[in-house]
Amino acid sequence: MGKKTKTTEHSDPSGVGNVAGQRRVTMQDVARVAGCSQSTVSFALNNNTSVKISERTRQRVLQVANELGYRIPPLPALEDSRAPGDGAIAFVIDKISTSPEGVVMLDGIRQVARTLGSVVIASETDNDAALEPQALQMLLDMKVRAIIYACIFTRQVELPTILKNTAVPVVLLNCYEHGGTLPSVVPGEIAGGHRATALLTGAGHQRIGTITGEIFMEAARDRLQGYRNALATADIPYAPELVVEGDWSTSAGYRGTQRLLGLDKPPTAIFCQNDRMATGCYEALKETGLRIPEDISVVGYDDEEVARHLSPPLTSLVLPSRAMGRWAVEQLLSEPAGTPQRQGLVKLECSLVERASVAPPSATSISTRT
Repeated sequence: MGKKTKTTEHSDPSGVGNVAGQRRVTMQDVARVAGCSQSTVSFALNNNTSVKISERTRQRVLQVANELGYRIPPLPALEDSRAPGDGAIAFVIDKISTSPEGVVMLDGIRQVARTLGSVVIASETDNDAALEPQALQMLLDMKVRAIIYACIFTRQVELPTILKNTAVPVVLLNCYEHGGTLPSVVPGEIAGGHRATALLTGAGHQRIGTITGEIFMEAARDRLQGYRNALATADIPYAPELVVEGDWSTSAGYRGTQRLLGLDKPPTAIFCQNDRMATGCYEALKETGLRIPEDISVVGYDDEEVARHLSPPLTSLVLPSRAMGRWAVEQLLSEPAGTPQRQGLVKLECSLVERASVAPPSATSISTRT
């Protein structure tokens, strides 16, 4: 039998990494304060002249970076004796082009790798059983110092044989293996679903609907389990009719909301298990003439940029993709060479961002109209 997986949950509510206990200011922080894109910040701070940026914008970025204490860490010179690829970190993922989470994980990896003087080499294998071992062998031939093996959807994986046999340190990102022989990091989805639902029960809601993702996915099952746990904690009976399976899309949120509103006793709050479905939920509610949050409350998940721009702004849970990427690099490179890798599964907290989409149920809420 394999070793029992040890699970630890860590909190990163700030969304900014920690090194030696100190908060690291990132380009994303500078971009948010300066009111521009992260790409603009990168061009301005690195004095890249290939893209024309107005002098006013450049000075604004430099001023904000200085005020926040952002510093571009110098990259150490590579010794001539090193082979090509030596010192690089390999990021191997099944699919990165269809979801923003993969890009955000890669960004978190690059943020920490840069401070440690490492280049990141990314490879997308597209779940191709023939391509994946070839890509891994190529990276090992390049003498990379470490491999981060990632999945776009959280799941248990069967590691490729080449990774089981290599002496190069390996960390699993957004996935884990049976037995927990390698360090792995995933989001704390059950706790996240509990946190979202508990916010609604704490506001006084008793009829809480939820629109899930595709239930074969671990993230959807875990968020639903957290929803059920929170209801049980609040002594609220589980009502199967209040659970609608979606597929993470905006249209699924729209259809799921219509279905919930058609119940004999509709919910006074809806937990949409991602922000795209919450966007569809908003549209369905507004077409029906219901006000958010006066008539019905809504909570999303993932805290995508759209959450801040909906009207009213959407309360959501942060999916810690960037924090997981940073954790993976820090785990790989924090131990001296030759030190045995730590084992076990770490779950990073999905912190709650409260905005204006939740309120206590009122006397004029939808459930009292029917």
